[in-house]
Amino acid sequence: MFGNILTAIGSLLHLYVFWRACSVPFLRRHIKPKMFAGIGLVLWVFFVVGRVVGHGESGAVANALELLSITWLASLFLVCVCLAATELITGFGFLFRKYAPVWRGWALIAGVVLSTFAMIQGLRPPTVQSYEIHVADLPPELDGTVLVAMSDLHLGSLLGEKWMDDRVKQVHALRPDMIVLLGDIFEGHGRPQDELLACLNRLSAPLGVWAVPGNHESYGARRGVPSLGQHESIQMLENRWVEIKRGLILAGVEDITVAKRSGREKGVVERALADRPQGTTILLSHTPWQTETASEQGVALMLCGHTHGGQIWPLGYLVHTRYPLMEGSYDVGEMTVLVCRGTGTWGPRMRLWRPGEIMRVTLRTGKD
Repeated sequence: MFGNILTAIGSLLHLYVFWRACSVPFLRRHIKPKMFAGIGLVLWVFFVVGRVVGHGESGAVANALELLSITWLASLFLVCVCLAATELITGFGFLFRKYAPVWRGWALIAGVVLSTFAMIQGLRPPTVQSYEIHVADLPPELDGTVLVAMSDLHLGSLLGEKWMDDRVKQVHALRPDMIVLLGDIFEGHGRPQDELLACLNRLSAPLGVWAVPGNHESYGARRGVPSLGQHESIQMLENRWVEIKRGLILAGVEDITVAKRSGREKGVVERALADRPQGTTILLSHTPWQTETASEQGVALMLCGHTHGGQIWPLGYLVHTRYPLMEGSYDVGEMTVLVCRGTGTWGPRMRLWRPGEIMRVTLRTGKD
């Protein structure tokens, strides 16, 4: 269903952008209308083939098709945003009629510039965002414990072994006591490649490597999730808790968006925290929902992902309507919520004003 919606949106973007581009004086002088229509049709067919073949198959050709197709779609979106700005200024062409076609030409150029910048930013390594969080009931001997979190890796056809190997080195350089993966570890097209699993299993920390599933782990009959337990280097926390050290409890829930679709979201946080011992509780949840419930249950720190921080501006404004806690640090009652804007990328290798990140969290005793 989502793929069909994405294809429909892409088709509308093609129609709109090429329709408006036809009115740009420079392009009208150099490209005939029939040629314009032919170029638009070829690019639309390329986009659809990339969606169907690239997203549904595996292999180098399919991966390249998917990457090019989804990158083209994101670029069209940014061009459309710039064109929409000219529509507002010119009243959809009814005002400033003499200048409107020229301004559309500049909008096309602005869209290309933004797309180029987004690709450059999307290909850069994720930044490290450091937090120092004071929590109640943390034993003095655990003061200074370092937790490193990654979210939304989306490993698969577009982000592979080399990219993940660089992330392993980047994480280990932070000298973490514990590593957590906040869901959407795999893209979900099918079973993860053995090379990717081996790369993930190179993650290590004294207090362990822990993970919770995201919505993408529910795709493909959940084939990605069981594989994480290979070699016992990554342990899944799905609706359960574990006492890492005396006085430090780590809990995890299934993805709440998946639970909501199947009517299981009510009480999911309470079940994950039930019967835990006294101490500081850290809750891992892919989706930043039910934060008030977690706070009421006595959770000191909640770590989430899923939103990507919007990934490509201005999508963040739309994402914010559904996920009010979108990126960064929030206080919910006595609890701190940290939302990672994603270590990898979903869809195109593009980010605009929202660089990927790895969170480094230092735990301190006592609340400020």
